[in-house]
Amino acid sequence: MTDAKAMIAGCATIALTPEEIAMFAEHKPWGLILFARNIGTADEIRALTAHFRELVGRENAPVFIDQEGGRVQRIKAPITQIYPSGAALGEIYKKDKNEGMRVARMMSKLHAADLLPLGINADCLPVLDVPVEGSHDVIGNRAYGHTPQAVADMGLAAAEGLLEGGVLPVIKHIPGHGRALVDSHKDLPIVDTSAATLRAHDFEPFKQLKDMPMAMTAHVIYTALDAKAPATTSKYVIETIIRGEIGFNGLLMTDDLSMHALSGDFCDRAQASFAAGCDVVLHCNGAMHEMLPVCEVTPTLSGRSLDRANAATDLLKAPQSAAQETAALREEFNALVSAFA
Repeated sequence: MTDAKAMIAGCATIALTPEEIAMFAEHKPWGLILFARNIGTADEIRALTAHFRELVGRENAPVFIDQEGGRVQRIKAPITQIYPSGAALGEIYKKDKNEGMRVARMMSKLHAADLLPLGINADCLPVLDVPVEGSHDVIGNRAYGHTPQAVADMGLAAAEGLLEGGVLPVIKHIPGHGRALVDSHKDLPIVDTSAATLRAHDFEPFKQLKDMPMAMTAHVIYTALDAKAPATTSKYVIETIIRGEIGFNGLLMTDDLSMHALSGDFCDRAQASFAAGCDVVLHCNGAMHEMLPVCEVTPTLSGRSLDRANAATDLLKAPQSAAQETAALREEFNALVSAFA
């Protein structure tokens, strides 16, 4: 995989445009990410993911999606069932820890069973953020709970379920988005909490899942760590906190470069992310006038970043369950969720 650009790109609609075809063929981004605008029929999704892989020349090229459940579920009925939110699963955990973790694992295995036949092999899940009182609802009920251990337990079960189903998990938003008072899609969150509190509370789920293959950064400034740069573009946060204290050594991808939390033009945003220590940049909205400048300054994957990317894709495997086993799992999952409703 020596020619893959260190980038995950979006696209505009349910099929690649001529401009996207030319860009993907020339720049060969490492991955593709899909959103609701890209979701047509099941056959159209399969055609889109296959076309991307044909253009970049890698059969195992990762195709990502945010398929969490609740309000962040890009593929819905009739292609997949509607899944509960992380908070709804967390309510089961509150009543019965073991059953909560079991249902989180089951839902992730069902996500994998839904996604793999469509050519999607990476899910931006689990959310490991721990919301606090007064924080913005951008995380809200996407979180499994309000205590670090509950979030870590449920997140681990969800990540393991995806891996068992042959889909790569992405832990997010490292080192923690739960204290943000504004939506980082629109503004730059600034967190003034002490480093000691961040270590004891926000970082803990990420520490417990530090061996996962991929993580997505938080576009958040933590003034106790770096008063000027959000985690995505902070060399101190990435080297000292994420790689050092948390101990995460998997592939580190940015959150979306087009979010308004970041400043500067798109070349600046990409270059600052790489300079800080991110392995891969993510650009989601499919806008070619933004994507091309990112492509131009994005290096080819090499060195430790290439090793991390290869280590992640090496975990991809064929689905482990036959259709009848998946049907039985779905029935058991739905019954368990209903029993705790």
